[in-house]
Amino acid sequence: MTAMEGLPADVDLRAFHNDVEGHLLAAAAHEEARAAAARFAARLDRLPEAQREEVERLFAAEHLALARASWERTARRGQELRGEYEEVYRMLRARLLAGLLLGCAVLVAVTLVVLVSL
Repeated sequence: MTAMEGLPADVDLRAFHNDVEGHLLAAAAHEEARAAAARFAARLDRLPEAQREEVERLFAAEHLALARASWERTARRGQELRGEYEEVYRMLRARLLAGLLLGCAVLVAVTLVVLVSL
């Protein structure tokens, strides 16, 4: 039995899609870091091979750390915005409900006045 059994199919597919997308993004980030490190180290032609490899490794690690920090900031900001938008939505929904109830109350009052005047 898998963790996703018993869930609706759209949840299974969404979770699977998110997992695959995450792996692809991570793989792309690793490849980008390796390529950037190789380009940087290639300009250091006076360094011995072992030192150049160490520079490449350190550069790639720093590049990945910066990418991770950027993603975390983006995710944190996304969560903040989601909270703000949800709050605005709740306020608008409450206003709409209040307006609807007020409209119903006015309609009932007008109906009562008309019925009483007849």
